[in-house]
Amino acid sequence: MITNKYVEEYRQLYEDDKIKLNKERIKLFDWLDKNILNDDDLYFDEEKIENCIRFCEKWYFPLEPFQKFIIAFIFLYHRETQLRVFKEFFLTMGRGAGKNGLISALSHFFISPLYDVENYDISIIANSEQQAMRSFDDVYNTIDKHQLDKQFVNGRAQIRGKNNHSILRAMTSNANTKDGGREGAVIFDEIHEFANQKTVGVLMSGLGKVPDSRVIYIGTNGYVRGGFFDSLMDRAHMTLNGEFDDTTFFPFVCKLDDKDEVKDSDMWEKANPMLSKPRGKYAAGLFEEIESDYKRLTFDESAREEFMTKRMNFPEKSLAHSIATIEELKATKQKVPDLEHSSCIAGLDYATLRDFAAVGLLFRNGDEYIWKGHSFVRKEFVDRVYAYSEKGAHEKQRFAPIKKWEDEGWLTVIDEPSMSPYHIIQWLDSMREHYDIQKVIADNYRMDLIRPILEEYGFEYEILRNPRSLHGLLAPRITDAFANHKINFGDNDMMRWYTNNVVVQHKNGNVVYEKEENVRRKTDGFHAFLHAMYRADEIEEVNVDSFLDMIDNIDF
Repeated sequence: MITNKYVEEYRQLYEDDKIKLNKERIKLFDWLDKNILNDDDLYFDEEKIENCIRFCEKWYFPLEPFQKFIIAFIFLYHRETQLRVFKEFFLTMGRGAGKNGLISALSHFFISPLYDVENYDISIIANSEQQAMRSFDDVYNTIDKHQLDKQFVNGRAQIRGKNNHSILRAMTSNANTKDGGREGAVIFDEIHEFANQKTVGVLMSGLGKVPDSRVIYIGTNGYVRGGFFDSLMDRAHMTLNGEFDDTTFFPFVCKLDDKDEVKDSDMWEKANPMLSKPRGKYAAGLFEEIESDYKRLTFDESAREEFMTKRMNFPEKSLAHSIATIEELKATKQKVPDLEHSSCIAGLDYATLRDFAAVGLLFRNGDEYIWKGHSFVRKEFVDRVYAYSEKGAHEKQRFAPIKKWEDEGWLTVIDEPSMSPYHIIQWLDSMREHYDIQKVIADNYRMDLIRPILEEYGFEYEILRNPRSLHGLLAPRITDAFANHKINFGDNDMMRWYTNNVVVQHKNGNVVYEKEENVRRKTDGFHAFLHAMYRADEIEEVNVDSFLDMIDNIDF
């Protein structure tokens, strides 16, 4: 096992119960032991680590144990190739944890005479100029204050290290005006504001042209769901859980483990490691500020979302915006009764031709709604987004276990340029052998393709001209059904995934069910279910036992 004193000191603080860590950081220790520290072909460059720490503490501030822990892994190398081990660092923690301060000090060190990589240019990227300039201004002001003109050319547009000819710049994140240069490091600040990968991909394209190229992502959680921050969190969890093999990605995630931990101020250091005891002057002031913010929640509950998201790095999904709680979704996993020959209403959602389509049958059993659903997905799409065809797809699931659900029979993968509507209608036709399909309900989208085939197969159907306007009418029934455990999806975990991806929006006084995110978190199955629920009252309830008794008494 390889080791470094700052790594061991941080681990020992946890083992001695002197600091509290969230689950992700505990998993990080285990992941490092299993995948990194057991490799004797790697080594910590102790000279660079010590030089960096001394530089940061001389010109900026005393470093906390967690910051020294991170720095140690920045200078971890392969012995044979001399390549750095970690290319990407994901550092997320609560507001006030010193993310920008650490980036300022690191950026300054990289362009200093103590770092021996020539032309190690650094770009700090943020969505606003003010945010992008924050760390840049820290470096500028430090050089100016301490008169370090012998080592650096200090400018408002860029700062240049005279010895290694490296340049520090700050810029905004308009990817349309950027080309990958020859950066040694790219730092993305406030990544919760990045809606997608576009800017990241463009700016990372210049990496690899100089040694030790790195990307550092810093930020606290935000309100853009399904964006770049969420993709990094997904990647971090999959890496730490052993579901994704990536030993160039270093995820340092600090957050509460549970929303109720916010009630105990001793737990706050899980989200903000700066609050670990003993606290210095800055940390003591920070704790006092956070405590004051928390106390104000007693009188202003509307500030809770901001506090949980920014201070605790734990955005709460408000019940008012969720289709169902986790407990309610779990309650949909019930035993499905024998429905052979029962009446039902079919619902379908065929919004796109290139990714997902969903169909299903809705049954009534007293107050219970039973849904038998199926999905069709295009192979090219699930290959690209969910890694469907990758080797070991069962074990290395990306965002959704498509291969597993296929094996369980909840979906069919279609390998064709665009999805034919015949797949849906033919599935419905096959269900006629077992069930009495009274009617098919669908929205008006793509009906030019679906309608002729429904008529060809002899289905009675109803078209919902404006399904979004019906969401408000259905909302009380949907809410009541989930809350009182009246919905039965059986073993179909894909339906629970669809439903969990739905958010409830209130627009102009109306309830609208929408996607949490457009690409990965699909809702097609839920909308097929919703369409059928519109005519749930028309389902002819049949007592299965009475029906079978009747059949037995008929003399054929």
